Amino acid sequence: MEESSSLKDLDQWIEQLYECKKLSETQVKTLCAKAEEIFAKELNVQEVKSPVTVCGDVHGQFHDLMELFHIGGQPPDTNYLFMGDYVDRGYHSVETITLLVALKVKYQERITILRGNHETPKITKVYGFYDECMRKYGSANVWRFFNNLFNYLPLTALVDSQIFCLHGGLSPSIDTVDDIRALDRLKEVPLEGPMCDLLWSDPCNREGWNISPRGGGYAFGQDISEAFLYSNGLTVVSRAHQMVMDGFRWCHDRCVVTIFSAPNYCYRCGNQAAIMELDDALEYTLLQFDHAPQESDLGAEERTPNYFL
Repeated sequence: MEESSSLKDLDQWIEQLYECKKLSETQVKTLCAKAEEIFAKELNVQEVKSPVTVCGDVHGQFHDLMELFHIGGQPPDTNYLFMGDYVDRGYHSVETITLLVALKVKYQERITILRGNHETPKITKVYGFYDECMRKYGSANVWRFFNNLFNYLPLTALVDSQIFCLHGGLSPSIDTVDDIRALDRLKEVPLEGPMCDLLWSDPCNREGWNISPRGGGYAFGQDISEAFLYSNGLTVVSRAHQMVMDGFRWCHDRCVVTIFSAPNYCYRCGNQAAIMELDDALEYTLLQFDHAPQESDLGAEERTPNYFL
């Protein structure tokens, strides 16, 4: 398909999506096909230049994403790096992921979109995205278009070769960033192994590698974080994946920072959200924000089932 004909209405689509109005199934199919071409050219470890604003989970909380852009700046005026989990649990996963993908297609060099543990069919079938697509489109086609696209999302990013960004955490199968570069990412997230670990693991207070209560990935200690940073010449691991009440949390003697960008998670957790601005000297500013009132005040007819945490 020719970009000039198939995407001639992209600006109008983005304007429509900013109003939280979904695209048609045909439009989503066209958008995902173009986005696939873009993501296919990106790397398992995508190189990102500062300045950039780093964001955690948004989980279909569309109006809170609008608040994030209000706090952090509108694309393309601000460069963004999102660390996964765009869908499930929120009321507007369809509009949230469609807008982010449309912005990626429009501003390819300005937005980096990494894969989270929810960007895979086994999870989205259970936690809300599938049901939302069925309700809003009457079929599973849009759900399939996006799940196919998710296979192409980069796994990690490196900001100025110093800040290592990913959704979950580290893996006992991965000693170096080059080990990540060697992975085959163009598939569903496996139930175990290094790709699974990158999207599922969490830092913990115990040393070494520990069994994760999530049933996927590992809980890794400060010794693991320090060794990985040292051997790869890195300064910080930036990750998402865990709800933290202040929107961000440092751990492992400031080797690891967790950033979570879905305020009042699941419309009941009462947490703040945060984003991390990195300037061109890699000096960071953490900005917190609260939930948008309209995100929690939707009528019952717009709500998805109350998926557990």
